[in-house]
Amino acid sequence: MCEKQKYSFPLPLKPAVVLTLVCGAALATAPVGHTGQQGHEHGSMSGMDMHDDMSNMGPSMAAMAGHMYMTPLRPMQPGDKEKAIAVVATVKAAIERYADYRKALADGYVIANPKLKQPQYHFMNQANSREADLHFDPSKPTALLYRRTPMQEYKLEGVMFTTSPDATEDELNERIPLSIARWHRHVNVCWAPADRVEDYKAAHPKFGMFGSIKTAEACAAERGDFHPYMFTWMIHIFPYEPDFKDVFSMNDDVAHVR
Repeated sequence: MCEKQKYSFPLPLKPAVVLTLVCGAALATAPVGHTGQQGHEHGSMSGMDMHDDMSNMGPSMAAMAGHMYMTPLRPMQPGDKEKAIAVVATVKAAIERYADYRKALADGYVIANPKLKQPQYHFMNQANSREADLHFDPSKPTALLYRRTPMQEYKLEGVMFTTSPDATEDELNERIPLSIARWHRHVNVCWAPADRVEDYKAAHPKFGMFGSIKTAEACAAERGDFHPYMFTWMIHIFPYEPDFKDVFSMNDDVAHVR
């Protein structure tokens, strides 16, 4: 099971950058999440290199290069696309009722940081998050993803699924084929010591999700708190995209609404 622990570190909000780190959601201050403490024994994890394929990624994700691990695309296997299409169809049918966001609230979804202006709003469901650690049900997303539009306060555009940070890539592949989609998680994060938290707001921070520090050694030298990985595995699905290649987009900075 995924243990939720609270933290009081501030995260820098850059233009078009909003982080949602699950289990739960972390935006701005006091995030809730799984830290993967057992990862301390294993040192740094390889983060996304700036030379990785960025074609399906928006600037919010790209800004975290070095602090993002994405599953590599696997060779296509028979049945992979059909399995992915079936997952998307189940998602689309399950969330149709949530076109009215008030029904989502009534069903136990909670808006993460509703007072903070965001390009994408995550409506989190803690019960679904706990269940997702144990098994995959495409009809029960961890989060519903909404955008505010000039005509509609919350317009449904997709979902986020999560699973235990201890899940293997083979287990992720069983949920959604890795030849089709890439799961991701946040890695190599150095939180600032209490007397240096203002660094998060710097133009070129050393600490946090956008920081230049990416190794345990560099973090220790700056008196920081290093985490080889943070929170859970996660993936976004945008079932209303007309082109299937955009359904599993990692670009959260653009609208994926109908």
